[in-house]
Amino acid sequence: MGQEVGTAASVEFWFEFASTYSYLSVMRIEGLARTSGVRIVWKPFLLGPIFRSFGWSTSPFLLQKEKGAHMWTDIERQCSKWGLPWRRPSEFPRLSLLPARVALLGVDEPWLPSFAQQVMLANFAHDQEIASEPVVRNALERLALPAEELLRAAQSDSNKARLRAATEEAQRRGVFGAPTFFVGEEMFWGNDRLDDALACARAGAPAEAQRRVVQP
Repeated sequence: MGQEVGTAASVEFWFEFASTYSYLSVMRIEGLARTSGVRIVWKPFLLGPIFRSFGWSTSPFLLQKEKGAHMWTDIERQCSKWGLPWRRPSEFPRLSLLPARVALLGVDEPWLPSFAQQVMLANFAHDQEIASEPVVRNALERLALPAEELLRAAQSDSNKARLRAATEEAQRRGVFGAPTFFVGEEMFWGNDRLDDALACARAGAPAEAQRRVVQP
C-alpha cells in the first residue's frame, strides 16, 4: 500500500465530475481497492478541452442521440446493480470546474474520496448544480472541512493552472473519456474496466508483460 505512483500496486484514476460512468467508479473504487490491496491515485481533470480537441462541442452522448439514449438506460441498470442512488440530471453534462479545482487540493489528502462522492451524489442523485459555490461548500461542510479556506485556495491562479496542467497531461497520455485508469502506462478505459485495472495492479506486472507471458 505504500508504493509510489505508477508502480504495480497503484492505479491512477482519471475522473470527471460531469461523467455518468465516473459516478459509478467514484462510488465504488475505494472499497474495491481496499479489498484488492491496491492504492488509488486520484486524478481529477476536465473532459471539455479534450472533446474540443476532437472537434466536438459537447459530450458524444449528446452528439449521437442513440448512444445517449442507451447510456441513460445503462446507467440506470448499473446503479440498480450496485445499489447506488440515481436521478437523471436535468442538465447534462454539467459544468464541473469548481469541484475539480477543489478536488485538486485534496489529491494527497484522505478527504478526497469522500468529497468526490459527495459531489457525485449532488449531481447524479440530487440533481444539483455542482459548479455552484453553495453546493461545493455544502459537500465540504458535510465532511467538517474548512470550506471557505478551500474555496479560496481552489480559485487561486496557481491552482487554476494546476487543473489546466492536469487536463493537458491527460491529453498527452491519450485519455479520451472518463473514467480512465492507468497501471504504469497501461490504459484501461471505462467503469467496466475498473476490475481489470485493479487486477493488473494486484498482479504486480504491467498488462503488456502479462500478455507476453501467456503467449506461446
